Amino acid sequence: MNAHIVPPQRPQRSRFRFFVPILAGATWRDRLVACLGALIGIGATGLICSLLIGNDPHLPLIIAPMGASALLLFAIPSSPLAQPWPIIGGNIVSALSGLLVTHYVAEPAVAAGCSVGLAIAAMSLLRCLHPPGGSTALAAALGGPVVATYGIGFALVPVGINAVVLTALGILFHRFSSHSYPHRAVTAVNAHGTRDLPPTQRVGFNEADIDAALDDLGEAFDIDRQDIDKLLRQVEIHALSRARNLPRCADIMSRDIIRIDQHGEIEAARGLLLEHGIRALPVVDRENRLLGTVGLRELTRPGLRVSDVMAPARTAFATAPATELIAPLTDGFHHAVIIVDEARHLLGLVTQSDLLAMLLKPLRQQAA
Repeated sequence: MNAHIVPPQRPQRSRFRFFVPILAGATWRDRLVACLGALIGIGATGLICSLLIGNDPHLPLIIAPMGASALLLFAIPSSPLAQPWPIIGGNIVSALSGLLVTHYVAEPAVAAGCSVGLAIAAMSLLRCLHPPGGSTALAAALGGPVVATYGIGFALVPVGINAVVLTALGILFHRFSSHSYPHRAVTAVNAHGTRDLPPTQRVGFNEADIDAALDDLGEAFDIDRQDIDKLLRQVEIHALSRARNLPRCADIMSRDIIRIDQHGEIEAARGLLLEHGIRALPVVDRENRLLGTVGLRELTRPGLRVSDVMAPARTAFATAPATELIAPLTDGFHHAVIIVDEARHLLGLVTQSDLLAMLLKPLRQQAA
């Protein structure tokens, strides 16, 4: 009897695969936001610079490399190469490099190569590596009489002013874009102020492992080491959820929740916490919508009502995988995650004990 062998299936490829963003994690929303940011950023930079430096027919209001800087600033705001110091310092240092080379090298082709090479070296030493800096160095080295007229001042006007204005506009724009800028990688810390590593870093890989892996690959990646650490730990959580088919938040949450109204008194909240032996008390309004949480730590703050001292609540939806709560419940700051619906109505609560019981269940089944 011959067995029917099913050939392995190849991954389905979208017919529109050429339109899929090539950056990991990028979405169409991000690309549209980047387009809007570049439109506003470049347009406003040109307008502001025209007001600051006037309309000199021999001096460009905005140099061409700012277009490349805008791409990084608005499309990849988390890149180490797109942070304020690389944009400002990288462009100015590169312009100075090009001006310096032209002072000693007369041959344009040789000056072009030397200016870009010197710019890369200078930006690397000053920790402001910025890819558009190569174009800025060329603009300074091959700018001809216009650049020669302004001399070293070209690095400040228009290059420096362009870079400063564009960066300031980027900081303002990203306050409304849902992206953090300047980008700050979230670093796990020990909430109790001791020398022990945070709970999430006591098992699994550590920074030394990441550095060793980068050394093994021998490549430079446009991502911060702390962002790599955060990404890999999130990958571990998703892999754990898939491998063990772990439950959703609704499956493990407590539903009979002790809560307090936002107008409740401080002593009433303290009494509920001590009476029921709980660490976090959800604060709700009259429609049972979550407003925040209070614990004994918050109750030490000055105030008369619970609303005066409550802290922001860490929340999740009932349909979310329970493994998503591993990170917030092991950060040393939170002892419970409040489960809400889309209108923030209180549905339940998951504590560290609930999460630990869920993770122990597969081990008990294996032991049995």
